[in-house]
Amino acid sequence: MVELRRRWPAEWEPHAATWLGWPHHHPDWPGKFESIPWVFAEIVRVLSRHERVEILYDAERTRKEALAAHGVDPGGYALHAVPTDRVWLRDSGPTGVHGARGFEWVRWAFNGWAKYADYRKDEQVAEMLAALSGYPEVVALRPDGAGRLVLEGGGIEGNGADTLLVTEEWLLSDVQVRNPGMSAPDYERAFAEYLGTERTIWLGEGAVGDDTHGHVDDVARFVDANTIVLAWESDPADENHRRMADNLRRLELAADAVPGGLRVVKLPFPRPVFMQGERLPASYANFYIANGVVIVPTFNDLGDRIALNTLTELFPDRAVVGIHSVDLAWGLGALHCLAQQQPAAPGARALSASARADR
Repeated sequence: MVELRRRWPAEWEPHAATWLGWPHHHPDWPGKFESIPWVFAEIVRVLSRHERVEILYDAERTRKEALAAHGVDPGGYALHAVPTDRVWLRDSGPTGVHGARGFEWVRWAFNGWAKYADYRKDEQVAEMLAALSGYPEVVALRPDGAGRLVLEGGGIEGNGADTLLVTEEWLLSDVQVRNPGMSAPDYERAFAEYLGTERTIWLGEGAVGDDTHGHVDDVARFVDANTIVLAWESDPADENHRRMADNLRRLELAADAVPGGLRVVKLPFPRPVFMQGERLPASYANFYIANGVVIVPTFNDLGDRIALNTLTELFPDRAVVGIHSVDLAWGLGALHCLAQQQPAAPGARALSASARADR
């Protein structure tokens, strides 16, 4: 058995803060960018009622007026002038864990999802976030000694105990290769070292339209230590049906290896969402769990109510709030992709008053 030197708290465990990046990269939302800051302001409004929100922003493009227009309490958030290429802090930011030194950030290498060339600013986000929070970072290295380990937070999903979900499409295919030459056992050793997991469940593929090539946070999420919501497409003619049927089979086969077993709850996909002929990775599974609230992407679809009701039953102690995300999904991401939680830890603290000031 692996000695659990670190533990990655589950997303539903208490947070000290949520970290976000203010949207500024117009090409991510061709023809739709002007609506995105307003969606973002609504996200901050909802989250800031439940926990501190720390926002990285481009100094020349910050939109305080959008936050004020949405009635966001200025005491509920702070702005930090940290340059970014894109807003997806789930992927470019670090992962907060409980380690031998107390709370620490695991800093993965970031290479623009092995797809985009403009990622140099984002590659520095994890280091800057750790410095702003005042907590130490640990730089993740490949277990074969071949340098830093490339990973993104949207590709890993944990239950806070000993089990991790990832997809083979993300890490083991020959498309958008993050860490050339690494095998499944190599990844599992790295997960054990940096996240404290004992077992990794390898799902097959992610959602159609996902430009990350298989992130798990669009398809399968833990909602407690033994319950997983699985995005489910009931139409056999839709490619997502085959993919999710395979993922369901894999979860069923893995259930006996997880202490207490696994319960799988199906969460519908919305109808396929297209923009300018391109299918978007629209999924209710891209929700984000914060202190006292779960924010869920909605798509003006009949499935919205089913998804919200399902998650309300699964999170009886939290408000479940829908955030309209059709325009947001045009950037090929949604709510979970935007947000990176800072888990609370023994002695955990929010940023000091001086650190919270605009920079």
